[in-house]
Amino acid sequence: MNKIRKGDEVVVIAGKDLGRRGTVLRRVGDERLLVEGINRVKKHARPNPLKGEVGGIVEKEAPIHISNVALFNPASQKGDRVGMRMLEDGRKVRFFKSSGELVDA
Repeated sequence: MNKIRKGDEVVVIAGKDLGRRGTVLRRVGDERLLVEGINRVKKHARPNPLKGEVGGIVEKEAPIHISNVALFNPASQKGDRVGMRMLEDGRKVRFFKSSGELVDA
């Protein structure tokens, strides 16, 4: 089970987008994430008349390493570390390390 999943809101804790928040769009491999509005790069795209694509410079999100983001804690309004815990009924859940609150109840 992954500590950061698709749909989670994360805060960038290192790099050029330090302090910015975004939603995880998808995981790229085990250690990289595609986050909405974070780590945007400019890509030179060739035109493809068969697909109806025009050429030019396209801005898109590039993957960011999972160690450079932290899960956003709505209670403290900050990024927070995440741990895993087994509940009494056998479910494995995530919790915020600072407060002990469950991420997904």
